[in-house]
Amino acid sequence: MNAARLPALVAFLVLGAALVALLALTTPWHPLGARAAATPQPARDFTAEEVAREDAFHRDVRPPAYASIAAGLAVAALLGLTPLGAKVVGAARGPWPVRAALGGLALSLIPALVTLPLDARAESVLRRYGLSTQTWGSWSVDKLKGALVGGVLLVFVAVGLVGLARWAPRTWWAWGALAGAALVTVASYVFPLVVEPLFHRFTPLEAGTLRDDLLALAERDGLPVDEILVADASRRTTALNAYVSGFGRTRRIVLYDTLLRDATPQEVELVVAHELGHVKAHDVRDGTLAGALGAAAAVCALYLVLTSGLVARAGADGAHDPRVLGLVLFAVAALSFLSAPAQTLVSRRVEARADVHSLDLTGDVATFVEAEKRLARTNLSDLDPHPLVYALFFTHPTAPERIALARAWAERRP
Repeated sequence: MNAARLPALVAFLVLGAALVALLALTTPWHPLGARAAATPQPARDFTAEEVAREDAFHRDVRPPAYASIAAGLAVAALLGLTPLGAKVVGAARGPWPVRAALGGLALSLIPALVTLPLDARAESVLRRYGLSTQTWGSWSVDKLKGALVGGVLLVFVAVGLVGLARWAPRTWWAWGALAGAALVTVASYVFPLVVEPLFHRFTPLEAGTLRDDLLALAERDGLPVDEILVADASRRTTALNAYVSGFGRTRRIVLYDTLLRDATPQEVELVVAHELGHVKAHDVRDGTLAGALGAAAAVCALYLVLTSGLVARAGADGAHDPRVLGLVLFAVAALSFLSAPAQTLVSRRVEARADVHSLDLTGDVATFVEAEKRLARTNLSDLDPHPLVYALFFTHPTAPERIALARAWAERRP
């Protein structure tokens, strides 16, 4: 081990250990208790026709979706592990900040363009099954917005990374780790105010009995909420959903207008109780802290990658050379994919805790079960996914798992 790389390796190991410890302490591994049994039974709550329909949908939508993921990783590998990415960046002319900015933008757009036909194929499947209400025009605008947001962020990171490496060749990893952690924290705070409005219009939940009941629910939970927002999700989808984002003064509970349109008031109340569970457990705050530690550790790992023989293979001279950006993007993509099972595992446990909170707050098991059935049928949720698919992509428990959890909750709390 090169002595210059040892501090970065030690920092990576320490940050990684801190991240593991944080997740071990904050993740609700047994939301109902260590001895609680909650065995999912899809056949008990869903007909054979419903199971066949969601199976058919997933057989149609997953091939282009998975092909898009594979193609994105393959393109990232081609740009990062061969001199091709260096040539793309090298085509830009001007001082290094211009080359880093233009090169980074080009490298972000190439995978997006390669996977665009596959994404369009997946969108056509969503429309065929009635899950998307977008036109090709609105879909294209959303894809463009997403590419621009990602491109702007990447330009910022690319210029910052190369600039740090030129300013502090031996210690840029330390400054980059601090910057990465700060960026994750700031992004979590400003995301609801800056990025979310690019894709949805938000309006306060209109005055009435439902609004009064939901605010009273939050008050009873010891979490006074100033306002609950409604997103115009029906312009894009028929799916029913809600979420909580931000923290501090940017914390918000958002309901899809499709949920208000198609669900009963009791079901909406259960969904809001679930979101209040995230707020009460400080899930966004803990997730932001975990993200900050992960970003800092990733920068240290990136330093180890960029001081290895892979840099020469990529056609660059080092982290100070903008031509290294292809390798940077591949390393980030690979790390994100490899860490997905751990991220989804933690997310599923957190969502299960929010479900338990919803039941504790409302005590309405019957409505909870019916709501999960409605959500699964409307969203065509996979009721019995393959274990690999479940590990890689399922951030929430399946509907049968959530229903089984509710019934187990009822047995423990008659």
